[in-house]
Amino acid sequence: MKLNTLSEGPDARHRRKRVGRGIGSGLGKTGGRGMKGQKSRSGVAIKGYEGGQMPLYMRLPKRGFNKPARKRFQELTLSKLQAAVEKGRLKEGALSEKDLLDAGVVRRLWDGVSLIGGGNLTAKLQIEVTRATKSAVAGVEKAGGKVTVKGAAASA
Repeated sequence: MKLNTLSEGPDARHRRKRVGRGIGSGLGKTGGRGMKGQKSRSGVAIKGYEGGQMPLYMRLPKRGFNKPARKRFQELTLSKLQAAVEKGRLKEGALSEKDLLDAGVVRRLWDGVSLIGGGNLTAKLQIEVTRATKSAVAGVEKAGGKVTVKGAAASA
């Protein structure tokens, strides 16, 4: 395939509807809006309005709570760590969250990295993260490494 052989499909481009340009156009007079009523006039904002009846979104029960200042952590499993070492993205030794980001093991840091168990780790790593589960710490220590949790103690 070459760039000079590419072409658009038959319906790739549509002509703009020219409304209100005479009865011969098929969109003259009322311009496709029908006859009278609120929706035929300009400045209409109906959305969830039900003519004074209590709207559906207000009738349904609300559940739960969204904490506005919640912290978001990038999760990292032991199997992902091992895969990165095997691919050569990470070297055995001391690792920080910045090293994980630079190597492409995590996509973004947000409020930090949370190391979670899941899979096996054979590489000997000294890793510093914001949070770590007990199973993840046990998995790293089993491989001969060490997990350092920044700030608070390891969470369950």
